[in-house]
Amino acid sequence: MTLSYQGMQRALMEELRLYHYPVAVHFFFDDAELERFKAETEFYVPTKPMTFCQWEIAARMKGQTVLGTKETLGCSNAVLGFGWKDIDENEIKSQLKYCRDAEQAERFIRSKHRLPLGALKAVSVGPLGDATLPPSTVHFYCDNMQAYHLCVDYMAAMDQHPLRSNITMSSSACGGNVYSYMEKSANLLPACSGSYNAGKTERGEINFVLQGEALAPTVERLLTRKRERGSSSITRPGDHFPGADVCKNCPLIIFKKS
Repeated sequence: MTLSYQGMQRALMEELRLYHYPVAVHFFFDDAELERFKAETEFYVPTKPMTFCQWEIAARMKGQTVLGTKETLGCSNAVLGFGWKDIDENEIKSQLKYCRDAEQAERFIRSKHRLPLGALKAVSVGPLGDATLPPSTVHFYCDNMQAYHLCVDYMAAMDQHPLRSNITMSSSACGGNVYSYMEKSANLLPACSGSYNAGKTERGEINFVLQGEALAPTVERLLTRKRERGSSSITRPGDHFPGADVCKNCPLIIFKKS
């Protein structure tokens, strides 16, 4: 089975009833690749420094591809995770609102996944269907049942079970993508306070991120279930809504044509 990025986006949106476009994230480490992207892709740039999760608003809600750099990233947690600065005293102090003391804050920060210092050139985020390069990761803002379906199809496709989450302080969107890229593993994690306040996760969405290499196998697994069972619903095979979310799947709530 060979699907385009547009085809995979269409299948994911239709079968899982996603609220937002899946976000294709690409990390640029090569100048030549970055210049080709600029020449061949229609993209937007932040007008002023914003958070990484604010970049993703344009991708998931407006269908725009955004190219961001160190100069346009206004979130110190993302700057640290992307390898655009090293750990410093200010970063440690910023985590004292969550941690017991400075020693714990520094230890927690050092346990986060971080891209190699100074290696990253830029980051693009855009709707999956418009991707012009293989995504480094794909980020879904989705509800609990949609996330469950994605996890199940991912685990079956990649033969990985159980799936373990990697949740870090102050870095769900940015840190979640860095983790999946570096570990080549999916990640399921809640919104951090920053992505809630700045990233507009107003529906209580949960984050599901998978490595780019796992995208096609996961979508193919979803579509295989559809062919074999009549739909992509796990809770009630044959129903076109994921989870058949009708009064806790009461068997008495059934309708027939008159």
